[in-house]
Amino acid sequence: MTGPEVPGGDASSVGLIDRWRRRDIREAPLWLFAILAILALMALTVATNRSFAHAFEIIIPGITTTLRITLVSFVISVFLGLIAGLGRVSRNFVLRNVAITYVEFVRGVPIVVLILMIAFVLVPIASKAIGFANNAIPQEVRFIVALSLIYGAFIAEIFRAGVESVPKGQMEAGRSLGLTHAQTMRSIILPQAIRTVLPALGNDFIALLKDSALATLLGVRDLTQSARLYTGRTFRFDEAFLVLTFLYLSMTLVLSLLVQYLQRRLGRG
Repeated sequence: MTGPEVPGGDASSVGLIDRWRRRDIREAPLWLFAILAILALMALTVATNRSFAHAFEIIIPGITTTLRITLVSFVISVFLGLIAGLGRVSRNFVLRNVAITYVEFVRGVPIVVLILMIAFVLVPIASKAIGFANNAIPQEVRFIVALSLIYGAFIAEIFRAGVESVPKGQMEAGRSLGLTHAQTMRSIILPQAIRTVLPALGNDFIALLKDSALATLLGVRDLTQSARLYTGRTFRFDEAFLVLTFLYLSMTLVLSLLVQYLQRRLGRG
């Protein structure tokens, strides 16, 4: 006797379909659905509750300062990181050790301590050396300098890893064509290295955006400082910090999805 027939195919094909379905469920971005659900709940709360909406209106202007600090600091830190990263792989003994000293010094001190030291010690020393009054340097500029120097060291390691990931034969090929070491690095090695490090740079951009909240240490009126000032006046901590979490989570989620899209595009390439 044979078992009951399975509509649409035999038992083996049905089992295969079931396995595919289970695999699709396991590979589904459930984390994304969960985050989107949390964001939707937060947005609904802000839209329907008057006190949360008022907190949103007070805090949201700080996003301009947050984005400005993030973008300016990232551009400067990429420039510093590229120079320091090339110094890390340089054959010049002095340049290599200066770059290593810079990177290891920054990596060995907590970010909060570095921000305070750069803002209140190094920037005043530098401003005095070039003839500026100490109070002539805005706190936002001090914070951008500090964040750029800190992330410049982190990005230097990204560029170093990217350059070292390029096969050594590429350098030898460039030299065999009559190019100098600098020309080969600029025309052959760096284009390949930059393609490799783009996703990592995207991740550092997200990290820098989150660390921009430390601008509140210097009293810079970004999102976090706006929330702190609001709570200082109203003592409504629930409203302020839910709105603050909603804004940061929204920005970082969008950036994370863009980085993942970039990684997939580079992977296909």
